[in-house]
Amino acid sequence: MSECTHDCSTCSSNCSERQQESESMLAPANALSSVKKVIGVISGKGGVGKSLVAGLLASALAREGKHTAILDADVTGPSIPRIFGLENRVMGSEEGMLPARSKGGVDVMSINLLLEHDTDPVVWRGPVVANVIRQFWSDVIWKDVDYMFVDMPPGTGDVALTVFQSLPVDGIVIVTSPQELVSMIVAKAVNMAEMMKIPVLGVVENLSYYECPDCHSRHSIYGVSNLENIAAGYGVKTIARMPLDPKLAKLCDAGQIEEYRTDALAPIIAAL
Repeated sequence: MSECTHDCSTCSSNCSERQQESESMLAPANALSSVKKVIGVISGKGGVGKSLVAGLLASALAREGKHTAILDADVTGPSIPRIFGLENRVMGSEEGMLPARSKGGVDVMSINLLLEHDTDPVVWRGPVVANVIRQFWSDVIWKDVDYMFVDMPPGTGDVALTVFQSLPVDGIVIVTSPQELVSMIVAKAVNMAEMMKIPVLGVVENLSYYECPDCHSRHSIYGVSNLENIAAGYGVKTIARMPLDPKLAKLCDAGQIEEYRTDALAPIIAAL
């Protein structure tokens, strides 16, 4: 072994000094917070249903009696408040901000709950966005949360890096779609997780198929994927397939995602 130069940026060893440096980068939680598990929901590209999956997982576990929460880290494209039907701005005190709570008991913090109008654009540079995400963790009082889902922005850029370094992420769920780009998208997300030493809990293929309401036959609208082999190639054992369902889209538009019931995400919930 070569002599340590104490410059972790040029070293690949996973020594105690590197681990201590990683731990020191974690943002402190609010003194009144208690969060047992933090799960990142990520994708290699936008528009594949990442927020949808985060919302469905949080809702499903809430129905099982778990106290769930969603930290909306997609600051420039927040959609979580809309699909949960949350319109009231969050309140705060000297002790910290209080997240909004959905009808089903899911705690939510999103930039759209702080803006005067949810259509106001967030035109901020990366460092400002990263600081907001840290504040969502440190300044918000997350009380007795069993599972927090972090709805990440698409890609593997600086915001995703901020979440992985600043929050104590226990695992990630990758969301993708049934197209030829799947292999590359999954690879990017898995490789980033490996770099950050965070386990991949599973892969969700959204828009996987359409089931005819009359004959119940399934049709691969966006093509037949090879997700099993792709996931297995990266050592990911758990996969789930979400259908293209107009009912789900209608409920999300109405802010009623918690009313949707599906068994499609059962493998991911079991992994959690």
